[in-house]
Formats: sequence, C-alpha cells, structure tokens
Amino acid sequence: MNPKTPADPFTPGARLLPRSGWIALAVATLVLAAVPFANLAFSEGSPLHISSFVVALLGKFMCYAVAALALDLVWGYTGILSLGHGLFFALGGYAMGMYLMRAIGHDGVYQSDLPDFMVFLNWQAYPWYWSFTEYFAYAAALALLVPGLLAFVFGFFAFRSRIKGVYFSIITQALTFAAMLLFFRNNTGFGGNNGFTDFKRILGFTITLPGTKAALYLVTLAVLVGSLLVGRAITQSKLGRVLTGIRDAESRLMFVGYDPLWFKLFIWTFSAVLCGVAGALYVPQVGIINPGEMSPANSIEMVIWVATGGRGTLIGPIIGAGVVNFLKTIFTSAFPDFWLYLLGLIFVLVTLFLPQGIVGLARKLYAARKRPAQPAPLVAKEAA
Repeated sequence: MNPKTPADPFTPGARLLPRSGWIALAVATLVLAAVPFANLAFSEGSPLHISSFVVALLGKFMCYAVAALALDLVWGYTGILSLGHGLFFALGGYAMGMYLMRAIGHDGVYQSDLPDFMVFLNWQAYPWYWSFTEYFAYAAALALLVPGLLAFVFGFFAFRSRIKGVYFSIITQALTFAAMLLFFRNNTGFGGNNGFTDFKRILGFTITLPGTKAALYLVTLAVLVGSLLVGRAITQSKLGRVLTGIRDAESRLMFVGYDPLWFKLFIWTFSAVLCGVAGALYVPQVGIINPGEMSPANSIEMVIWVATGGRGTLIGPIIGAGVVNFLKTIFTSAFPDFWLYLLGLIFVLVTLFLPQGIVGLARKLYAARKRPAQPAPLVAKEAA
C-alpha cells in the first residue's frame, strides 16, 4: 500500500473512527445531553417534552454502556473473558447505596437513625464497615476502592498462577455467585434479599426531583464519554499494543522479554474500577440495589452486549449495551416470560452471522463503499 494513502480507519491500530464517525458521535452526544433539558424545559403536553421515565431509562442504559466498555478492555483487547463483572458493578452500587441509606435519616418507616431493615432485625447500631458512609466522598471512594482492591487481589493470584481461558471464566463466575449468596444473608448488613431501596436524598437534594435526575444523567453521560476517551488513549498507546499482544500471542510476548502479569493486572483492575463507577451511578437513578445484580446471568448478559456490538472496538460495546437493553425493555413489557429465549437467540445469531458484531458489519459496509471500482476488462480489437 502506498504509505501516503490513508489507512482504513477500521483496521487494527488505526484511529478509532473516521472523521464522519467522530461527527456522528459528537452529534449523538449533543442529542443525549439535550434529553434532560427537554424534560425540564417543556411541559408534558408539548411534543418536545421527554418524560422522566425516559431520562432515567437512558441514564440506566449509559451505566450499562460504561460497564460494557470496561469488559471490552479485558475481553476484546486483552483476551480475558470475565463472567463475573457484574460483581464489580454491584459492589460500586452497594457502596453508593450505603450512603443513600444513611441519607434517609428519620424519613424511614421506623423513623430511626438506622435503616428500616436493621431496625426490623433488631440491630442496635451500624456494623463497623458502615462507618463514615454518611459522607458522600467516602462512599464514592469505596465505590472505586472496593471493586479495585478485590480485582487486584483476585487477579494477582489468578494471573500469577497463569490461569486463563475457560478456567479463568469459570472462576470469575464462581466468585460472583459466592458473593451473591453472601449478600443474600440478612446478617451481612446489606439488606438481604431486598437490598437497598426507597432512597430520599443525595448531597442534600431530593433524589426524585427532575433537576436531580437531570444532574445524575449528565454526570453519567460525562463519565461515559470520558471512559471512551480514556479507553481510546489506552488502546492506541504502547500499552494497548502490549495488551493485544497478550491476547494474540502471549507466549511470544514473554519470549521477547515482557511479563504479562502486571499488564493484565493493570487492565483487569482498571476495568473493575470502571464497573464500580458505573454501578455507583446506576443506583441513584434506578432507585434500588440488591444481590440480584450479582447474578451470574447479569455478567453473562454483559458479555452478550459486548459480542453484539463488536468486541475490541470500544464503540461496539456501547452500541451493543444500548441495543440489547432497548430490546429488553420492549420485549419484557410485552412478553416477559420469553426474554431469556430472545437473549439466547440474539447471542446465537450474532455468533453465527455477525462474529464481529454490529461494528464489524459497519466495517464491511465501509470497506465496500471505499473500495475502488474495478476497471472494465479490455477487449482486444478484432483483426482487420
């Protein structure tokens, strides 16, 4: 190829999006940013009004998109398939939920300093691990540190032991299942089956007010855009090339002198922290967190988001999370008992017909549009 010819923007190592793609992404970001203002500025009778339900729904989708992007960094770029990322998402949510439960104050049913579920269980005081959770900054730090520390410790021993492939995936699934069973117990102090709900305030603002919901929505959008840019910076750097080297030929990478342990541990821990941030933003917008978020099925669903959008692309998981959850919202409203069948069908169809996901299909269409037309074959002149 002529070195002066611009490379196909969808080839590995090239820029994330073509110029038209960046323009489309900027337009989509502006449209999403305008959603809460359409909710606040226009009354319900106006055709430009967007309901609070839609604002909360889109905010939830963006939290899922951040989690999907985090999973793509470890699976799509590093080749580490995790079936336990729902655990990191839920831990971030529980950390923020602890602050929100403390913020209820005496507005609960029992009008006590303790949450209602602790009063019901006849607890007399908060357990030690609830200390300082009445402070937002501390709870926000927990949402980062708890998933990050757990991922670092787990990853260190797993990667040092060179556990990989399906064995690593099974262990991550077992970890999240064990955590789910632990959080289901009432004596752990996390609300048991019901978890945390009925939140009242965040940072002193009533959590149900449209203005508060709009602020949470915009913060989530900013985190999503920031996560995309940070992910792009990582994957386009030398670190990103090492990560893809681990994915494609780890033994060769070790042969030339790299130790994969610390590279895998960094991206694994960073991905867990990003999931914790997504979970912390998810809880005040959805209004509930319970052990069901740690279900292995939720972690598997994250994998389906990434596969549907296109793993190893950053943009793909965001698209996949939005598409799959939009279908889930529509389908569970009409046919709630059949959603899991449709989800399984989506994964089978994507695996068979779209192995590179939605973004892979876009790549093919882009390449076909840019491919120069073949010149017509020359026809030899007939002899006179």
